[in-house]
Amino acid sequence: MVHWKRATLMAVLLALAHPLAAWSQSTALRAGTMQARLVACTQCHGDEGRAGPDGYYPRIAGKPADYLFNQLIAFRDGERSYRPMTHLLTFLSDDYLKEMAAWFADQHPPYPDPAPSRQSASDRERARALIFDGDVGREIPACASCHGQDLGGRLPAIPGLLGLPHDYIGSQFGAWANGLRRSLAPDCMAVLAKRLAPEEVSAIAAWLSSQRVPVDYRPGARPAEPLPMVCGSHPEP
Repeated sequence: MVHWKRATLMAVLLALAHPLAAWSQSTALRAGTMQARLVACTQCHGDEGRAGPDGYYPRIAGKPADYLFNQLIAFRDGERSYRPMTHLLTFLSDDYLKEMAAWFADQHPPYPDPAPSRQSASDRERARALIFDGDVGREIPACASCHGQDLGGRLPAIPGLLGLPHDYIGSQFGAWANGLRRSLAPDCMAVLAKRLAPEEVSAIAAWLSSQRVPVDYRPGARPAEPLPMVCGSHPEP
């Protein structure tokens, strides 16, 4: 409870922070702009949403606007469980959340070089196989079948997977498996997360977070073919 109160207090202070608090970022802020109004977001998610320095807060820059909007709604309405985010978004309207999502979707700062991989050859191959081939016997589709062969995501609302921190990727699989992150029924990512063994999740997170991100990394167009059938329906973004 004490840690939650401290986190909530910090979130409130950041939300109320004067734009001068962002002078540490690369661009000076002008009062009234979306960049100035989103200081509370970029203090954790990094300048322009390029990712936090702690290896947990994910990059949100360049993600599909519909995906970002869906996640903001989920945090605000309790479908994703993270109290500081919920507290910050509680009184924000759908229209304002759409503005926020659109601003971050339009940001495309460069990706940093990934940390060197420490995976064994067998773990790399296991991760690559799950990501690009899936496991038919366990009804696990390839990550690439929904997120694209370049793993850049797909419009309108499927995010890219590269350039995300290892700890964040692993924690999201755990959140889906444990019901802390939910989507519209049938919640197919939750189903998939429960089908993967912990060592497989770790291997996937390590592989994805160690890949160099292409310069032109962007979400692809809406797929012409239906997405793979999982748990009786198309997976929700």
